[in-house]
Amino acid sequence: MAPTDGIPQRPYLLRAMHAWITDNGHTPHVVVDAAVDGVVVPSQYVQDGKVVLNLSHNAVSGLDIGNEQVTFQARFSGTAWAVAVPVHAVLGIYARETGRGMIFPQDEDGSPEPETPPRAPAGAPGEGTSAGGTRRPNLKVVK
Repeated sequence: MAPTDGIPQRPYLLRAMHAWITDNGHTPHVVVDAAVDGVVVPSQYVQDGKVVLNLSHNAVSGLDIGNEQVTFQARFSGTAWAVAVPVHAVLGIYARETGRGMIFPQDEDGSPEPETPPRAPAGAPGEGTSAGGTRRPNLKVVK
């Protein structure tokens, strides 16, 4: 599947990591590139072009981690904000207490890398392929 086909992996991984961090009783935080078009966050919290947002259920309301963007309501110094972050602007997610999480890869120009790995050229022999390039089954009998 080419990178333009289907839904990218990033929103699924973001939702999964958020659930994993929360299920372990930790506080999920995301690091966001605030310079990306469509990012709506209070500018006074942006440092070095990035902002860290607490996505715990205690800190936000109406959290929606969609395929295109992350949206929620939150208070910053007592002021309510409707926050919107395009998913491709999320640089990583981690647990505040442990630092464990996931960093999402980026190209050298700062844009997200394609979500799927590059394919081997057609007909190139490799593991699990015959000299003709067709994939052979790799099954084992389990008793």
